[in-house]
This record gives sequence, C-alpha cells and structure tokens, in this order.
Amino acid sequence: MTDPATASHPIQRPIVDEIRDRLTAALSPTALTISNDSAQHAGHLGDDGTGESHFTVTVESGAFVGLSRVGRQRLVHQALADLLRDRIHALAIRARAPGE
Repeated sequence: MTDPATASHPIQRPIVDEIRDRLTAALSPTALTISNDSAQHAGHLGDDGTGESHFTVTVESGAFVGLSRVGRQRLVHQALADLLRDRIHALAIRARAPGE
C-alpha cells in the first residue's frame, strides 16, 4: 500500500550517493572523494536547509587523460547535470588523470 503522504513527494537519495553513482558510471574513477561542505555555508545564499547544497569532488580518472582543466570539469558537469540544475548549489571540482 502506498503512503499518501509520500506518494506526491518521493524520497530522494542522499546527494552524495547520487554523485558517487553517477561519477562512477560516467568516469570509472580510480579514486573518488566527495565532501559535503554544506555546514560551512549554513544560512548563506544557496543554503536550502537540506544540508546538501555545497560539495567538493576530488576525482581521478583515465577519462581525463589529455583533457584541459575545463574539459575535465565539463565531463563532471555532464554526469551531474540535473543535480547541478535542481539540487546542488555549489560544486568544487578537483579532477586529475592517473599519475598526476
């Protein structure tokens, strides 16, 4: 039986889990660290009160070999496009290729 209270408001997974799953699928990272920085921005512009608005991603992937910093960031943005549009206010990206 469906709970009417949640039927119109589906439960969303934590954004950290979404980020991890999407970057893993898109980039097959050899290293991935995601930091939720939202507490540092509580009460500031972009804080939506969820505690999931500001993140730092450090990702190492072979997909970045030969790409500029901007090209690497574009790949991350493509993987997270709808989250960046709808749920993430700020995302700091540290992207490197293996061995860098």
